Amino acid sequence: MLKSFVAAIATVAALAAVPAVACPDWQGAPYFGTVELTAGFNPDPYVRNVTAGGTNDLGRCGLNAAGYVTSRPDFDLYWRGSSSQMTIAIESNADAVLLVNAPDGSWHYSDDYRGTNPAITFFNPREGLYDIWIGSYDGSRRNPARLVFTEYNY
Repeated sequence: MLKSFVAAIATVAALAAVPAVACPDWQGAPYFGTVELTAGFNPDPYVRNVTAGGTNDLGRCGLNAAGYVTSRPDFDLYWRGSSSQMTIAIESNADAVLLVNAPDGSWHYSDDYRGTNPAITFFNPREGLYDIWIGSYDGSRRNPARLVFTEYNY
């Protein structure tokens, strides 16, 4: 019994020594703001200047994704209305990655859609909150980027 107690204490101590893994938290306040777009929005595309990068390794978060992002979302999109498609894209000179938590709680990831720029198209997008992370594949930070929303083919 003493051996099992000592083993349990050793296990707890070992777990306490392991640093916590920081992963995307959809409940965090976005760094670069929020927008509400309604189907048929104008002008299309809607573009915001942002920064790509982060320090949290997505490979350690169980999302089947690679790259580095911040813990809090970079941007929040509140989508309203009915449309056949809505694309979220990143344009940057860095090797950017895009991670989105959709209104149904599902995670969507893109690395290289057009060159090293990622994009995700939602067909018949659900109304609600889209949390968006704009990261970098190599862990670099402070990379100028453009966040693009469009209903047109991208």
